Amino acid sequence: MLIGSAGPGKTSICTADAASIEIRGRDLANDLMGGIGFTEFFFLLVTGKTPSQKQRFFLDVLLVAIAEHGLTPTAQAARMTLAADPDCLQAAVAAGILGCGTVVLGTSQLCGDLLVAAQKRVAAGETPAAVALDMASAVRARRGKMPGFGHPIHHPVDPRTQRILALAEREGITGPHLTLATAFQPAVAEAWGRTMPMNVSMPIAAVLLDLDFPATMIKAIPILARTAGVLGHLAEEQEQPIGFLMSHHGENAIAYEREGTAAS
Repeated sequence: MLIGSAGPGKTSICTADAASIEIRGRDLANDLMGGIGFTEFFFLLVTGKTPSQKQRFFLDVLLVAIAEHGLTPTAQAARMTLAADPDCLQAAVAAGILGCGTVVLGTSQLCGDLLVAAQKRVAAGETPAAVALDMASAVRARRGKMPGFGHPIHHPVDPRTQRILALAEREGITGPHLTLATAFQPAVAEAWGRTMPMNVSMPIAAVLLDLDFPATMIKAIPILARTAGVLGHLAEEQEQPIGFLMSHHGENAIAYEREGTAAS
């Protein structure tokens, strides 16, 4: 029984026979291997196109920017999983990446969705400043969280954000989405009545959109990047294990409360 809608029953990514492997129309062994770097290969896999110099450069910048941020929930989950099952590296990697959602790592996709919606309004004739203020005010009115703004550590600025924006200006790639991203800064400050730092998720989304990366695949960048970071933590966990130590401290930090004995 076929469940759900079906596509045309074809793929353009890869095929192989006894003598060759073809990826996106190019020979893997004789063309791609030794011919392009992994960042270019990733772009080719996702888009079917070879990236321009600026696309490759900024994809590298963004992957490096988001790959590692210390003992985050992703790293902790991965390290504790490996401690519990040292022979299952893939499960530990999966444990770390499964938490890529709307709070950790997945925020760049929310920023992308916001910028795409905002740009539609700008294309229809509204100004970036007016659109940003209206959208930020709407989020504030419903007591929501503004994607791409605020950070528990980095304030008043996120150094990664500053670097990405500076590189975008230097390389001349600022387009409508980066323009909107910067327009959201004063809009968010006005809507919330206080300044909040633009975190790295917003420029990641804006740069990718301005460089024609698929809007629906923005989340792929932090997933791919943080996989590398998780693997770094797991390599260290094998040599300097702290997974059980983190688990121990986590247990000690949480008080047990018997039901019915909570203070009124």
